[in-house]
Amino acid sequence: MGKLSLYTNQNLDTLRSNGDVLADIAVGFLVNQPEWCEKINSWKVLPTGEELVNFPQELKTFIQFFHNQPDFISPEKIKASQDFFDKEGNLYLSLLGFYSLPYCYAFADGAQVLVRSKRITDEVGMRLSETALFLLDCFVPGTFVHENKSLLTIAKVRLIHAFSRYFVSKYAKDWNPDWGLPINQEDMIGTNLAFSLMVMRGMEKLNRFPGVETHEAVLHYWKVIGHYLGIDIAYWPETAKESFELEKLIRKRHVRPSEAGNTLIKSLLGFYEKAIPDAALSSLSETLVAYFVGKEVAGVLGIKEKAKLPKSVYALVLDFNFLKQSGGNPSYQKTRTQFLEQSKAQFGKELKLSIPVPKRP
Repeated sequence: MGKLSLYTNQNLDTLRSNGDVLADIAVGFLVNQPEWCEKINSWKVLPTGEELVNFPQELKTFIQFFHNQPDFISPEKIKASQDFFDKEGNLYLSLLGFYSLPYCYAFADGAQVLVRSKRITDEVGMRLSETALFLLDCFVPGTFVHENKSLLTIAKVRLIHAFSRYFVSKYAKDWNPDWGLPINQEDMIGTNLAFSLMVMRGMEKLNRFPGVETHEAVLHYWKVIGHYLGIDIAYWPETAKESFELEKLIRKRHVRPSEAGNTLIKSLLGFYEKAIPDAALSSLSETLVAYFVGKEVAGVLGIKEKAKLPKSVYALVLDFNFLKQSGGNPSYQKTRTQFLEQSKAQFGKELKLSIPVPKRP
């Protein structure tokens, strides 16, 4: 049976009221300590245990969590996932933009948090690039086995989530409690599924599914990422079957039309139409998204396939776009280097993930 017995409406209802106590306590301290936020944003790696001695207890406890490696890590699955990303990183990132994120927008309650972050509608390009950087940092070769620089990025994203919970809960006067706690456990699990399971489905839609073994290795990889993000991994699927059933239940619970979802998808597609230099891809952006998310989700988002194309054509359009980035022979390092170069050219500065810095009193 595995974890299938856990996937019930009652359990997921409970997860909707749960956040991330460790990160929430840290942010409770940070909201009144802008100098500490600036200090965290200046770090290149997480402080060592010795460096934590004089830290405030709220931060010390939070950072110490990242120094304790979980005992469930499978080095073999970690390496298999990193090898997969080394080969398919460009396609992984393109599916993130054309499948994973639009899929998340169809989840009406979870979309309420996203639409209240003006950056995701007013600064779409920067937000997408930051998400891609998060992925690239997570898949640095050797991560979780003998390389831990990526843990700083995950820690920052975890704090960003906690800041969002804090600000929405405290200042969003129109927040409906029926939507659940902002960035709750169910929504975080759903997002992790979008970044793992849905990418696998996207590859299957392109006739490039890497096989169940790689699929389950990627699920394991996101179990580790989820652990460090503060997700309750007791509910995280271990097998392809479990991931299928969990996604189906979450989708049944939350996929429905919403003004928030419509705002998000219009903003995303508007950005693609303006920002993608390849006319073939930009003109097909709505069709690509509708194809990947499927008829149900496309209908909820109010989009459609404007043309019916063979799978091979969808794959060629995405490949052609990213082949220009990586010279036809992608690798992790090449993908990362060219992504950062393009981001710097686009935004006029080095791309980096930063936690919010509250205004000084």
